[in-house]
Amino acid sequence: MLKIAYHPIYKYSLPLGHRFPMGKYPMLHWQLLHEGTCIESNFFEPEKPDSNYILQVHTQDYFEDLCNLTLDKRAARKIGFPLSDVLVEREVIIADGTIKASEHALKNGIAMNIAGGTHHAYTNRGEAFCLLNDQAIGARYIQNKGLAKKILIVDLDVHQGNGTAEIFANDRSVFTFSMHGKGNYPFKKEVSDLDIALETNCDDKTYLELLYKTLPKLIEQEQPDFIYYLSGVDVIASDKLGKLGLTIEGCKERDRFVLQSCKDYQIPVMCSMGGGYSPDIKIIVEAHANTYRLAQEIFF
Repeated sequence: MLKIAYHPIYKYSLPLGHRFPMGKYPMLHWQLLHEGTCIESNFFEPEKPDSNYILQVHTQDYFEDLCNLTLDKRAARKIGFPLSDVLVEREVIIADGTIKASEHALKNGIAMNIAGGTHHAYTNRGEAFCLLNDQAIGARYIQNKGLAKKILIVDLDVHQGNGTAEIFANDRSVFTFSMHGKGNYPFKKEVSDLDIALETNCDDKTYLELLYKTLPKLIEQEQPDFIYYLSGVDVIASDKLGKLGLTIEGCKERDRFVLQSCKDYQIPVMCSMGGGYSPDIKIIVEAHANTYRLAQEIFF
């Protein structure tokens, strides 16, 4: 059975007028139930994890400053959210969702977190709506538990996974692959193990041909025994924070290829949803829902 991390705190609301569409998380949960793609037993509610799991990735000083709300003003501004107890609790619970979804993926082939994909969080700081790097925390968790040795992170959000690249720099046990918009934030990129920077308005054909050519070779080369997939839908042309030109159909084909590749190579995959900022929230929800529809179709 497909298992999906979802917690009511994911819908944590921001001050009126903030551009970040938190409402997509409960709407996606409702949509998947409404259309019958999922039933209630597909969902599990994450909790606060042991802080030691977080400290395998993030520095103690940074994590304590987050929990105590004592980040200096400049560091807090970089995060982009008003810092609060609820926000920090939300991020910690998202990390647990990815930890537990990783365990479910090992059992069932795939598992999801409706939130997550917080790839701009570094070891010692957060930025761009990301406080704690959920997939990095999940990766270290399953490695430390002896559940996986070599991990491949496939980050197809429109923004480079700069925090993830920094966390795993010079670590050969985790291979970071980021395919992102060249002209998108972050404007000063980190160095992933493999970066593919795409030109503005890159279309379906160009994008998919690159992915078809790259991912199988990467899997053959690295021989991972676990894959994290960051399936941001901010690659769609209508996205407010993206500069690529994919259609919803192209985004769906991207997901199909990644998930089918994981299935064909028999590598467990854990998916975090990542970004999606189209002005019409129905487009965001539909694009994200496609990832779940494909997971059910391909794996179950």
